[in-house]
Amino acid sequence: MPLRVFLCRVIFCAIFSVSVINIFTKASSPRRHSKPSETDPENFICPRSDLAEDVLVILRTGATESREKVPVHFRTTLRCVPHFVVFSDLDEVIEGVEVHDVLDGVSEATKKEHEDFKLYRHLQEHGSRGLPDQKIVTALSGSSKGDYLQTDKDGWKLDKWKFLPMVDKAYRKKPDAKWFVFIEADTYLGWNNLLDYLGKFDDSKPYYIGKHLYINDVEFGYGGAGFVLSNSAMRKVAEQRSMHISEYEDFTKSNWVGDCALGKVLADVKVPLHRAFPHFQGDSPASLDPAITKIDRDLWCYPTITYHHVSPKEIEELWTFEQDWYERHDITLRHRDVFMELVRSKVSSAVLAWDNMSLDKEYNAYDRSTSVDTHERNAWKSFEHCRALCNDQKDCIQFSFDVGSCSTSTKFTLGYAKPSERIRSGWMLDRVDDLFRSLEDRCGIRDWFAPNEEVNSELKMRRKRKV
Repeated sequence: MPLRVFLCRVIFCAIFSVSVINIFTKASSPRRHSKPSETDPENFICPRSDLAEDVLVILRTGATESREKVPVHFRTTLRCVPHFVVFSDLDEVIEGVEVHDVLDGVSEATKKEHEDFKLYRHLQEHGSRGLPDQKIVTALSGSSKGDYLQTDKDGWKLDKWKFLPMVDKAYRKKPDAKWFVFIEADTYLGWNNLLDYLGKFDDSKPYYIGKHLYINDVEFGYGGAGFVLSNSAMRKVAEQRSMHISEYEDFTKSNWVGDCALGKVLADVKVPLHRAFPHFQGDSPASLDPAITKIDRDLWCYPTITYHHVSPKEIEELWTFEQDWYERHDITLRHRDVFMELVRSKVSSAVLAWDNMSLDKEYNAYDRSTSVDTHERNAWKSFEHCRALCNDQKDCIQFSFDVGSCSTSTKFTLGYAKPSERIRSGWMLDRVDDLFRSLEDRCGIRDWFAPNEEVNSELKMRRKRKV
């Protein structure tokens, strides 16, 4: 074969290969971003998207937490959002932003008679005066207490009543919006990825999008992970509720979460939940298992949109990380990127005053004293003994030691800081890296679990990155 013909064929094959790769990676690339001018002291990055003007973000909070948890969103989560509103159980102004009482949409009889409204009646009469000092429930890193474990709190009892009236208020706030996105004060929202995701749905259809949960036979989108309603779905909910207010208030009284009540209304109007796992998450990166699988979907490979149970400090950290990511990359941010670049940098062989949530097995002097295994028998004695036990157990990936107690786990979790406490945590770093590499091998070409995405299951191309 003449040299010229051979070179031409090589060049043609190279061009063809690049073209094919571009076809299958185009969906991963974020929309173009814009920066303010160089004279703007806040040099942040926002996505350029026409869809942004057609989205209303609703942040739900309460007077017992609002001044501690809401301000960070004005500097981060909502910084690029053109249209947002904050709903609460008290009219107030936080850093110049109006916060609206959404419970005026509940019937007067219910507000006067039901015990859940004890706090609300106090707020209407005295404002936030007389309330205990606000405390952030989430720890410095990760969640120390999930929201479904706080059912004894007055603010939590009141919160369930906000879901249905806030749909009415949000719809009146921006009736021309194509999408309504609902988040909580301890939810992190990735605005760029949200716009990319919603762009794959037909906004003229009634859509209800969220991370699925069940209570009895009602499937609903978990409020803490965030959920989305299209304009037509919002209209259906508002119309249905207006004709059955007493019925749905009775349902809310007998249930312990308001997102379930909203799911009930949507089920009644025949709008099913589009399951948004793994894009929408009910946990923070600190408490999330990167190897988790639900409804036959892995987490690692797919784009992230929300995290829940994040403290203000974590929200700042995630915002800074996301800004830096899009400064350096023109590809979609995924859970694997959060774990590889943000979470992985925090783990080491030993971290003081840290609980990495190793909960699989506990070893102490009482129940392991007669063990025939030397490592098990001595694990409670010191941090180094605990490490030796984990090292001896081939499937152990991390451990923690508190006075007289060693705990191990076969799952990876970052965990959270425990300032001034004696607990120490450690990871088997080689096994962590092996785990991350094995998760990377699962990645295919799919980006989004959205209705209009076509996937060729026979195509073997993988979008892997070096781990």
